Amino acid sequence: MTGADRKIPLIEKALEKLAPLETCCTLCPRTCRVDRTAGEKGICQTGSRASVSHALLHFGEEPVLSGTAHAPKRGSGKADGQSGSGTIFFSGCNLKCLFCQNYQLSWLLEGEKVTDEELAGLMLDLQGQGALNINFVSPTHIVLPILRALRIAYGRGLRLPLVWNSNGYDSLEVIQALEGIIDIYLPDLKYRSPAVSKKYSGAADYFEHASAALREMSVQRPVLETGPDGAARRGLIVRHLVLPGSAEDSLVLLKWMSENLSPYIGLSLMSQYRPCYRAPEDIQRSLTPEEYRPVAGLAIKLGFGHLFLQPEPFQPDEHLVPDFSKKEPFRWK
Repeated sequence: MTGADRKIPLIEKALEKLAPLETCCTLCPRTCRVDRTAGEKGICQTGSRASVSHALLHFGEEPVLSGTAHAPKRGSGKADGQSGSGTIFFSGCNLKCLFCQNYQLSWLLEGEKVTDEELAGLMLDLQGQGALNINFVSPTHIVLPILRALRIAYGRGLRLPLVWNSNGYDSLEVIQALEGIIDIYLPDLKYRSPAVSKKYSGAADYFEHASAALREMSVQRPVLETGPDGAARRGLIVRHLVLPGSAEDSLVLLKWMSENLSPYIGLSLMSQYRPCYRAPEDIQRSLTPEEYRPVAGLAIKLGFGHLFLQPEPFQPDEHLVPDFSKKEPFRWK
């Protein structure tokens, strides 16, 4: 039995379960209850079709997703000897963090609406370019267009692992419906404190929902599995960005992960914070080594199966925020 033979029935089942939620939308924890099929829009500002900013080979993800060969040359945005992650950047977002570095997409909604057929075509084109996977960035609010497009793409020969690259503010019901369809979960786990998540993302219930979603992801994909080429095939990688002034919240989150998730998952601990868009005054600065170092130390001590660390912290000339107004948003020269 091929991957398509296995997944198409699961996609049909997921669509049957989730499609009714769109007319009074409860597809994410915001539960806006708008009729998206009638053009009404909630917090994500998205109707019933997906909007895409870019679909490209991305070399800046974790090595198991982008490849493990030579890193991109500064200014090129490309790498030698690796295939890259076949990344589709969607417009809109259900969380809308004030400091989002992808604010052009999440807040400003830059991108073009695509049909399900066109979205399927983007996936197949990335596969044709040699992508290691199909990486859906900000998929939570457009799970239905993604599923409909996958049904088409699998019928036309799609065979790559699928990456669910979300902000973590996912509905448990949706994640349960994705079992067997998504190969690699790549969620953020942003906050533990309701006060912090309310201040920066307007979602005091962030941890309540994200923790439930991540537990389910961990049950579905408890082991980060890689192939002979070092590329991920299945599993869970949790991303956590350490924020200025919030190292204590990060430490609490790591302890929760070690006690509640599989020990064989991946943890990507990021130091790359830079104030963007509407970042409040208290985080209008970079992260310091003194803030990142103890969090990284605890992550090492807790013994996560796969740990991805960044410099402590990024230097100003090392962190280059993408510009999605450009054809090549990760090309900085």
